[in-house]
Amino acid sequence: MPVDTPAPRTLTLPGSKSITARALFLAAAADGVTTLVRPLRSDDTEGFAEGLVRLGYRVGRTPDTWQVDGRPQGPAVAEADVYCRDGATTARFLPTLAAAGHGTYRFDASPQMRRRPLLPLTRALRDLGVDLRHEEAEGHHPLMVRASGVEGGEVVLDAGQSSQYLTALLLLGPLTRRGLRIRVTNLVSAPYVEITLAMMRAFGVEVAREGEVFVVPPGGYRATTYAIEPDASTASYFFAAAAITPGAEVTVPGLGTGALQGDLGFVDVLRRMGARVSVGADATTVRGTGELRGLTVNMRDISDTMPTLAAIAPFASGPVRIEDVANTRVKECDRLEACAENLRRLGVRVSTGPDWIEIVPGTATGAQVTSYGDHRIVMSFAVTGLRVAGISFDDPGCVRKTFPGFHEAFGELRRGIGG
Repeated sequence: MPVDTPAPRTLTLPGSKSITARALFLAAAADGVTTLVRPLRSDDTEGFAEGLVRLGYRVGRTPDTWQVDGRPQGPAVAEADVYCRDGATTARFLPTLAAAGHGTYRFDASPQMRRRPLLPLTRALRDLGVDLRHEEAEGHHPLMVRASGVEGGEVVLDAGQSSQYLTALLLLGPLTRRGLRIRVTNLVSAPYVEITLAMMRAFGVEVAREGEVFVVPPGGYRATTYAIEPDASTASYFFAAAAITPGAEVTVPGLGTGALQGDLGFVDVLRRMGARVSVGADATTVRGTGELRGLTVNMRDISDTMPTLAAIAPFASGPVRIEDVANTRVKECDRLEACAENLRRLGVRVSTGPDWIEIVPGTATGAQVTSYGDHRIVMSFAVTGLRVAGISFDDPGCVRKTFPGFHEAFGELRRGIGG
């Protein structure tokens, strides 16, 4: 091997945030004790577990496993005040779980999470007979749920802002007395729903689909032992790092052809741009070839990786246009504009529209990146920093939301590939 060729790197990455959150809901709702293997330990997932404890569930935590005593009948306490921190899954899933119980439960969240929308979900819960009241701005936290169980039946849901609304209702379905028929419109991030359906299956529930209608049977969940696969969104930063570094090779075990997470599809975007990609049964490898072509890509289904692509777009040989990502405007921040503004700060030409961003390659220069408190902005522009000297962050610590050890892990990768 030539001395200037970076050594191949095999990385062990934290568990998936999306899968950990769903697993915690399913474990709490299941009949029996569930063991979660290698769950993500981050601010979001710790907040979810803490919320379960506030609702009276027993959650035993060791470094590599969490055990949850399920309560199919709902929370063990009749009253609780739950703080959801910055976690969207916590803020959307826990009120839905509580609705299936009996008691009065108040939920609040951080200022950032208070700004994020909730109304399509709470409207659907009200349509199902749930006594739910927003205390301040309609459609936002804080909210109060006066729970008396959920009968079930038919409901219409607009999932145009977030697939998490649909996931929350799907997870609720087996806890209702009659099951649910959910008619969905404008679904975004559909692969996340496939994660939900596969995980419900692992906990003993099979959901049927009739066109745009999801049919969820009653009857509850069975406890199980469930292993959490690595986070594919987090992996995107390390795969992107390989793609922009000639000769660099990064392998992530645990993410292969059987992976649940749609965000692994980001490697297909890198392949189109010129990287060498291998997806095996149990691992995925990306190798930088020295070529990075421009492209136009629809990222509706993998929108959490939009900032990753935006952050490496300046190094492409032609313009990079990312389309159908309007929902990224209602994440932890307006990610579409956050990417645009930071790229402009680096001297890169950028245009945006309601649901698209186009980046013209050029020579970027160092500057401070504004994070807007969003972990994905920081992690994405850390990749840019492999090729651009002088990049810093106003809030590097916000990565604790999903990957507290990110900077250490990425620094090790940087040293390994010579960035």
